[in-house]
Amino acid sequence: MAKKKILIVEDEESLLKLESILLTSKGFQVSGVTNGREALEAIEEDRPDLVLLDIMLPEMDGFEVCRHIKQKAETRHIPVIMLTAKKTREDMDKGREVGCDCYITKPFKSAMVIETIQRYLAK
Repeated sequence: MAKKKILIVEDEESLLKLESILLTSKGFQVSGVTNGREALEAIEEDRPDLVLLDIMLPEMDGFEVCRHIKQKAETRHIPVIMLTAKKTREDMDKGREVGCDCYITKPFKSAMVIETIQRYLAK
């Protein structure tokens, strides 16, 4: 069975490495980028099965990236899980407005993130 592809969009190198190792160890094919523009380019070039998206990013924030993904017919089906330190009600509401499928705040439990990813990929 083909491995599910996950794109991690995270500007903090240490966290990107940690998330990559975690997801690779669970059998996913993982690629990572560190800013919003790279995320949209990566999605165009090699369509992932799921996007793990930080909000605070250089060049284009996660809300804008999510909005782009969800506005295009070819990519709107891709589940977007926002993984962010932004915890306010306004941020969570904005995440829903731009179409994110799930909003998880940092610090997070690895098991919960894996469970959430598996749930969305099983749909």
